[in-house]
Amino acid sequence: MKIPHIDRPALGAEKEELACRFLEAHGLRLVARNYRCRLGEIDLVMTDRGILVFVEVRYRRSAQFGAPAETVGPGKQRRLASAARHYLQQYSTDPPCRFDVVAISGSNAIDWIQDAFRVE
Repeated sequence: MKIPHIDRPALGAEKEELACRFLEAHGLRLVARNYRCRLGEIDLVMTDRGILVFVEVRYRRSAQFGAPAETVGPGKQRRLASAARHYLQQYSTDPPCRFDVVAISGSNAIDWIQDAFRVE
């Protein structure tokens, strides 16, 4: 049996778009997509009533190897925080910030975890 090819970049873009539309429907406004620097990448940068929100989108087709949100461990959190600091320095801004995770399961069920983790 041949395993079908999965176009991971296209799948990732599709899930990020789904997450973006979901968050916009809940009142957030998109500022940037896929902010990249040498320190890491931030999937979505959005605002929520004056708060700058750095959003990590995670997708898992099945929970067999863990839920999507469980994949945002300490290492990933450090990379996101470093990329966020770079973003803030790049744009010379210092608003209140938070880190959210949007976890999407195979059936496109969305779990939005606001203020998913904090950094010093």
